[in-house]
Amino acid sequence: MSVLVIGGDKINRLQVFLKSLGVEKTYHWDSRNKSITHKSLPQKTDMLIMLTDFLNHNAMYDFKRQAKKCDIPFICAKGMSGCRECEIRELARNIQNKGILK
Repeated sequence: MSVLVIGGDKINRLQVFLKSLGVEKTYHWDSRNKSITHKSLPQKTDMLIMLTDFLNHNAMYDFKRQAKKCDIPFICAKGMSGCRECEIRELARNIQNKGILK
């Protein structure tokens, strides 16, 4: 499974958490550069996590639209609390189960 994280500067803790869930590849786009709004989601993205503390509204809206269009599950998180970890864990479990059923 591959995950794209958009926003944030350092996502080390999140990467370790995702790896514990079986995520093989984590891509990270920080949102410091304004050109991020012109990017398209990678083809083989299984899940999208947007860290809204560090992401402008236009970029978040555009990436949500792209994810819905490509049927990519996404989550918008303001910080990484235990609650968000539970949501991400559940989303990853659903993706993995969906892959098994195919």
